[in-house]
Order: sequence, then structure tokens, then C-alpha cells
Amino acid sequence: MASSDKPVLLSGGNPQIAKGYGDAPVQAWIAAAPGWKSDAWRRLDALIAQTVPDVRKAVKWNSPLYGVEEGRWFLGVHVFDRYLKVSFFNGADLDPPPPVSSKQKHVRYFHIHEDEAVDEAQFADWVKQASRLPGERM
Repeated sequence: MASSDKPVLLSGGNPQIAKGYGDAPVQAWIAAAPGWKSDAWRRLDALIAQTVPDVRKAVKWNSPLYGVEEGRWFLGVHVFDRYLKVSFFNGADLDPPPPVSSKQKHVRYFHIHEDEAVDEAQFADWVKQASRLPGERM
């Protein structure tokens, strides 16, 4: 940690948070996310927990991960300069799939920008669907 006790922001603004399991490291990541991204992900983190009450959380590779099975994850998020990038690891199987494709066949992305409202009902539906699919082992 820097002398100010705030996590270092990596390229693009992603907080550097030590690997950890549970809600505490995810909340540390959220608190360290720059600007509007912190509040935006705080709301969606709460929506994920509401949608999947037994959700498991972790921070790995400086990104929050969400799953329902130990060591298997259905969703991750990462900070970039202009947006939050939500990765649905089996997003191609969601109906409708999240809008942004990936080089990886099954992964789909949802980008959250500062001045765009998030359709929270659609987001919650994707989360619910994704939580029912086999998670990615990471």
C-alpha cells in the first residue's frame, strides 16, 4: 500500500487488491475503485448478493469474482479508464446474451459507462441465469 494507505491503481485505474476470499476483499476493491466506478459497482455488488443470496466472492488478479461453487466463478469485473467491464464467463449461454463479444467463445461482456443507466432488471436476470450455469475454474 502507498503511504496514504490507499491501494495502488493499476493501468486503467483498476485497484491493486491482495488476493482474498469473501466479502471483505471485494468491499476493499469497491472502496478503492476510482470515481463513479466505486458507487456503480457497490450498487451492482448489492444486486448480485440480493439475486444470488449464497453468492461466494473473491478478489483474484485484482478483480472481484462471483460464484456459487467453491473455486468456480460465473462473473468478474475490472476497471478500465472509461468503463467497468463485467465478464460473464458463460455469457454466450445467457438469453439474451450480454452485448459485447469476446475472443473466448463462451465469454460475453457488459460495459458500464459513467453517463449510461444500467438496466438493473436485465443485469439481475443475467446474474441469475449465469449463477445456474457451471462456473469457470480459476
